[in-house]
Amino acid sequence: MKPTAAKTAGITASAVKKATGRTWTEWRVLLNKAGAKSWPHAEIALWLQKKHRVADWWCQMVTVGYEQAIGRRVKHQKADGFEVSVSKTIAAPVALAFEAWTDAAIREQWLPAVALTVRKATPHKSIRIRWPDDTTLSVNFWPKGALKCQVVPQHGRLASTAKAEAMKAYWTEQLEALRSFLEKKP
Repeated sequence: MKPTAAKTAGITASAVKKATGRTWTEWRVLLNKAGAKSWPHAEIALWLQKKHRVADWWCQMVTVGYEQAIGRRVKHQKADGFEVSVSKTIAAPVALAFEAWTDAAIREQWLPAVALTVRKATPHKSIRIRWPDDTTLSVNFWPKGALKCQVVPQHGRLASTAKAEAMKAYWTEQLEALRSFLEKKP
């Protein structure tokens, strides 16, 4: 999918202009004039930071957007494969949502037959998981008041755009299953 002049890397031209002082089109013209088409990712980001004083996060976003615009990178592509994330707000405390991921018996009720490996868990905040196919899964939890939370799985190191789109659909379904499971609990 080729980015449009209005929205690139999932960010609108007005948002990038507000944060950096330039629209996507202006950044593409400037980077092309500077010769950035032949530069590696890190060199583009560093140039944005040093020459134009773009903030760190925005250096990465502008670089990714530029790489997408010139056809060097496609949607969801990262240096080590493809990555997708989805988000769901659930009417349940963050502690219950976290437990639904970390307790294997509870997890089996909404995410059945998946032999995942939890590598690191920070209670009520995040979990780092090795998925059965050796891809990575990070799950972040955000409280939205005492009885609501947002759950955001981010699945990375995927092999292709097709796999990324398939996992995005998969996680959309699984988060709905989690929401349904947690919101039915007494």
